[in-house]
Amino acid sequence: MSSYMEAAAAAKTEGLLRGACALLAAAAALLVGLNTQTETVLFIRKKATVKDVQALWVLAMAAAAAAGYHLLQLLRCFYLSRFADGKPCRHRRAIAWLCFLLDKGCAYLTFATTVAAAQACVVALYGTHALQWTKLCNIYTRFCEQVAGSLVCAMLAAVGTALLSVVSARNLFRLYPSMLSPAPSSFVG
Repeated sequence: MSSYMEAAAAAKTEGLLRGACALLAAAAALLVGLNTQTETVLFIRKKATVKDVQALWVLAMAAAAAAGYHLLQLLRCFYLSRFADGKPCRHRRAIAWLCFLLDKGCAYLTFATTVAAAQACVVALYGTHALQWTKLCNIYTRFCEQVAGSLVCAMLAAVGTALLSVVSARNLFRLYPSMLSPAPSSFVG
């Protein structure tokens, strides 16, 4: 198999993983961002929205940004698999470094916002008696269930993004000569 065919197959595989991450991140952003529920509590109608919990709002924005980033990278993969024709690029190392750093940043951002939102949801689920925060999920059950679904999607997107950062690292460090190969010996015994 030629190096062009290997590169095209690798770009297609990376594209499939990026597409899955984009879909999961978009689903998480939509599930949490569009989630509302109105309930009557003591004759007062209260509406639960994503803006009531700051961590959920940050998760919605971060997941939307991650979905957009993965979509842009998906277009890059599509271009490489279809139109690159094995032509070497002058800026190949710079692009590989940029993709590596952006993938790492996206993985950290997605994971951190998902964990922060999960922590806020644990407080909403169980309450905190020391701070006199009551349980909210027994009142807004559907809202909490949809948030839980978005957290699952966001965590899967974070795991996929971490795998993509490994792929980016592999693509980057393949551009450098191996430092593990032994140096040629000038000593002949």
